[in-house]
Amino acid sequence: MALVFRPNRIMALSVLALLVLGGATILAARSYEQRLDSVRHTVDVQRKLMVVLSDLQDAETGQRGYLLTGKDIYLSPYRAARDQVAIDVAELEKLVADNPEQVRAVDALRPLMRTKFEELDATVALRRQGRDSEALDIIRRDQGLRTMDELRSQLAGMSARETVLLRERIAASRRLSYGLFASLAVLVGAAFAVVLLWLGHARRDARALERAHLAEVDANARLRQEAAERESAEGQVRQLQKMEAVGQLTGGIAHDFNNMLAVIIGNIELARRHSDDAVRLDRRLLAAQDASVRAATLTKRLLAFSRRQALEPRSIDVNGLVAGMSDMLLRTLGETIRIETVLAGGLWRTFADPAQVESAVLNLVVNARDAMPEGGRLTIETANTYLDDDYAALHPEAVAGQYVMVSVTDTGHGMSPDVAAQAFEPFFTTKGPGLGTGLGLSQIYGFAKQTGGHARIYSEPGAGTSVKLYLPRDYAVGRAEPVEALAAEPAPGSPDRLIVVVEDEDSLRRVSVESLRSLGYTVRHAPDGETALRLIEELGSVDLLFTDIVMPGMTGRQLADAAALLRPDLKVLYTTGYTRNAVVHNGVVDPGVALLPKPFTVEQLAAKVAQALH
Repeated sequence: MALVFRPNRIMALSVLALLVLGGATILAARSYEQRLDSVRHTVDVQRKLMVVLSDLQDAETGQRGYLLTGKDIYLSPYRAARDQVAIDVAELEKLVADNPEQVRAVDALRPLMRTKFEELDATVALRRQGRDSEALDIIRRDQGLRTMDELRSQLAGMSARETVLLRERIAASRRLSYGLFASLAVLVGAAFAVVLLWLGHARRDARALERAHLAEVDANARLRQEAAERESAEGQVRQLQKMEAVGQLTGGIAHDFNNMLAVIIGNIELARRHSDDAVRLDRRLLAAQDASVRAATLTKRLLAFSRRQALEPRSIDVNGLVAGMSDMLLRTLGETIRIETVLAGGLWRTFADPAQVESAVLNLVVNARDAMPEGGRLTIETANTYLDDDYAALHPEAVAGQYVMVSVTDTGHGMSPDVAAQAFEPFFTTKGPGLGTGLGLSQIYGFAKQTGGHARIYSEPGAGTSVKLYLPRDYAVGRAEPVEALAAEPAPGSPDRLIVVVEDEDSLRRVSVESLRSLGYTVRHAPDGETALRLIEELGSVDLLFTDIVMPGMTGRQLADAAALLRPDLKVLYTTGYTRNAVVHNGVVDPGVALLPKPFTVEQLAAKVAQALH
């Protein structure tokens, strides 16, 4: 509530009077401070007078001690006092320079002190020469006593004059302090009167403010209590949701893996029973292989959702990637769905894994196809997009910045808000049993986040769905790389190519060795890094080192570094089932590193080996 004041002539005169009184008070305060300085000066003079007298007495005490004992230890305070008194008298002269009478008194002190020290020096000198009686004769003459009395008298006179000055200055300071206090009292009284005038207008508002403050305090207390209760309840809900999510994820994984393992185990057992029937044997093995590939795909999607997959990003043109997928997309969609592409001109490049971008687009297209069983229209659009701070505030998982946007929009049945909110969750699907794993969108979401991007779903029941994938803009200049054909047919192997396979798991090592030999390569193998190093040294010429990364003792990265010292031109292809290791950091494969994630097919092995040898 604003306070309203109505200034008038009385108020203006009151303020003017306050200013005049304030100025007078400041002048009085300055004068009072000057008087206090003069009082402190007088005290300093008196203190210095006592110091000079103390110096003289110390010198005389040292001289007497030496005359009585003959010990040199008494000469030290004597000499120190004799030297110090000259310094103190000079300082005293500076202190009383503003008082002519005291200056004359200081001038009268000097010959007396000179006479006194001549007597002291003479007695000390005679004592040092062993002429004790002559030294005592000088003392018995009482000349030194009379000189010392005159010095005391002179110093006492100076102290008395300073005492008179001190009383006068204290009295003057007291008078000024009374005036200052009176001025302050008048100033305070005037200020109080002015404040009373102002308070007359403000009192009503102050009461209202106080009532509002009390109401606010009470409301804040209730809000804090409610917030504490809500936070406790939310914590319990979050824990329940976490346990429910873990249970859902675990149940989904167990369900899908059990199904796939059942297929694999059942087909292998049937294959063993029908080993004499080549056609049935081949059919069972193909079924087992298909289930194994689906299990491998499931683990890759789980890694993608958890942002643990090994990415191989490069600078890519998304328009070129989408255009290159046109034939595959047409085959995927069929004839009942019309596809449109709206590719932005001047599209920025993005730094991402092209295989994962292609997989994400393909997943979105398949989802869109399944949402339009009776046909429809599918639109793939690209654009340069800027997500501002307001958008980031509304979507905490997003970071403000420039992005390359890829959207896939369908005219299907759409999703309700509740369904759309869960669409990115793993194992969540609206498809019937056996028609989907519920990991496609969660894989896309995990890939977008791991790449530093963002994913959003926009959907309305009956109006279709649009999924937008935001990939961070690549600001680097000059690192544009062509997108390789991901399904290119690798060149056949050659017996002239020697590959060393290193794998600590015996069964997996045997499979890798037999697969490479079936591709036409010459293969030698080792169960660990130390054995592999000795083998490489014995062989002399090796074209490729195909090594697991996580092994007991020497890791694959350590083996490759050691082998490079023996064979600097040796090419290396790593393999691993664990994404956090020596060649993958923050989910990205180190530059210049060739990596084949486990599990892999013979075709994938052939392609990667050919690429590494190229």
